[in-house]
Amino acid sequence: MRLLIVEDEKRLALSLAKGLTAEGYAVDVVHDGAEGLHRASEGAYDLVVLDIMLPGLNGYRVCAALRAAGHDVPILMLTAKDGEYDEAEGLDTGADDYLTKPFSYVVLVARVKALLRRGRPAHPPVRVLGELTVDTGARRVFRGADEVALTAKEFSVLEQLVLRAGQVVSKAEILEHVWDFTYDGDPNIVEVYVSTLRRKLGAAFIRTVRGAGYRLEAR
Repeated sequence: MRLLIVEDEKRLALSLAKGLTAEGYAVDVVHDGAEGLHRASEGAYDLVVLDIMLPGLNGYRVCAALRAAGHDVPILMLTAKDGEYDEAEGLDTGADDYLTKPFSYVVLVARVKALLRRGRPAHPPVRVLGELTVDTGARRVFRGADEVALTAKEFSVLEQLVLRAGQVVSKAEILEHVWDFTYDGDPNIVEVYVSTLRRKLGAAFIRTVRGAGYRLEAR
């Protein structure tokens, strides 16, 4: 899943990005409202963490503009304000949830996960593909009765294939959802992770479709 953080407190934004990346999300960060609106309008994100007090456009205006344009991406608003009218205004502009600073990082992660579950298409959390069982909620993988240990990034690559099992998923689509927009390395990094997944899970599960991408198949 790909997240956008729009937060002008750079230390906080980078701390959140580091933590959410460790949770297995691809995270992009911007520090002003106009850039946040531009990024979010591209429609590539599964959730936006949006501060209210931003330079340029504030969070209320960014949220209202996104909703007016028809974007239904889940939005979690962050603010140093704690008045009930501020919370009501945030929700009235179209935010899905509201968190007041200072907040617990554990609570933020729980809110993010809850919003992603609410906004995600109704995929069952546990997918069984032949010998392979993937629990996207608990982020655990089993081959038969044996659990397979995957890193957060490995699981995120596998998740993109699992959610579209039987369909071809391109390298570009995997890059877009698993790595953030600041990644400027070799796009063949996807091949490296797919190779690792084949070694851990068994080569027969992931088929290369030449010139198109990869397809996960039940075995």
